[in-house]
Amino acid sequence: MGLMIYNSLTNKMEEFNTLQSGVVNMYVCGPTVYDYSHIGNARPAIFYDMLKNYLEYIGYKVNYASNITDVDDKIINKAIDENVTEQEIARKYEAAYFKNCDGLGSKKPTFIPHATEYIPDMISFIERLKEKGYAYDNDGDVYFRVSKLADYGVLSNQIQEELQNGVRKDIDTKKENPLDFALWKKTNVGIKWDSPFGSGRPGWHTECVCMIDKIFNHQMIDIHGGGMDLKFPHHENEIAQANAMYGNTLAKYWIHVGRLNLKGQKMSKSLGNVILVNDFKTKEELMAFRFLIVTQPYRNSISYDDELFNQYKKEYEKFQRTYKNAMLALDYNNVECSDVLADDKNKFIEYMNQDLNCQNVLSLLNSLLKEANLALRANDLSTLSKKIKMIKEIMDVFGVKLEYKKLSDDERSIYTSWVEAKKNKDFDLADKYREKLTNMGVI
Repeated sequence: MGLMIYNSLTNKMEEFNTLQSGVVNMYVCGPTVYDYSHIGNARPAIFYDMLKNYLEYIGYKVNYASNITDVDDKIINKAIDENVTEQEIARKYEAAYFKNCDGLGSKKPTFIPHATEYIPDMISFIERLKEKGYAYDNDGDVYFRVSKLADYGVLSNQIQEELQNGVRKDIDTKKENPLDFALWKKTNVGIKWDSPFGSGRPGWHTECVCMIDKIFNHQMIDIHGGGMDLKFPHHENEIAQANAMYGNTLAKYWIHVGRLNLKGQKMSKSLGNVILVNDFKTKEELMAFRFLIVTQPYRNSISYDDELFNQYKKEYEKFQRTYKNAMLALDYNNVECSDVLADDKNKFIEYMNQDLNCQNVLSLLNSLLKEANLALRANDLSTLSKKIKMIKEIMDVFGVKLEYKKLSDDERSIYTSWVEAKKNKDFDLADKYREKLTNMGVI
């Protein structure tokens, strides 16, 4: 059995089969760049990077796109407040976002489309929806006509009548139906573009559909991802537009990652209860946070607090310490890491193929760690090299960095003296060498 993945579209576990053999086309909704990223924003960036790593590990070529929303009310308001252009705001916080991603071990996607680069495509898309009867304009605003789709609500698993009951009827009197959503917004404030509908800018829900269509050459994609909070209305409205225009659901598999809450409460910049990624001060803290994220059940929400973080900080330090000590022993003895054991690798793949069961993988990692430490104490370098390499392979898929710097001549000399002192049971001398090696960052 290959990779089994939970498909939010069908609400069931399905075997993962790509539309094109050996290739995964994946799109994930990226950030709206108007402020610094908090750790809740970081969870999807970490998870989908890990998913890409695993898909590549089992042999797929992955074309991964994640967008930058660089036109939005929040960006416009921030630009007005700071008396700068929207472009300056977007560029500043996009740079900060990718700096945070890099610190957290997430590589840049294959494609990084910016909404403002696709405005002509969006205008053309909206015009075609109008021609097909799925859109209408009213005084410069253009809306999607939800009532024309029989299966609206397929992703959120709700019927239109139920959805309508939860919508205020007086929100926008320009709409034919309270569920209708904006494709184009008339505006005289902030950045805007000319269009056949009048001066304005596109609606958020239209941006992703157009970018996916352009990047992936008008083809349905394999995976569309994002946070669980995007399921409705954003992803539902993406599907509605794809259904209207192309007669499909835009993606074969919809994968959603749960929210990260702060002490059980939704993290929100507007509420002021956020921890920024910038609040992590060291590489070790960033990697500990990533280790926490990737080993939690990805569809569940996480209730984050200092106790949970400190638990994973100790976990990460434990693996980093053993990895460094193991690589020191192998380096000192001029032993190259040999191939991993097939049983260990097969277990890793078996667990990951169970809807990315990283909790079982964490148990496997701890077993491998125990075996590596036993081999280290016994100076069984053959076993040690196999176990430590498997740990490193798993951590590379997780995107959790384990670091080791090869010994310099000076470091090797002191390390040799330390080994000899321990062997001769000259513990006072050994402690002095150990202190030197610690100060040098070797151990």
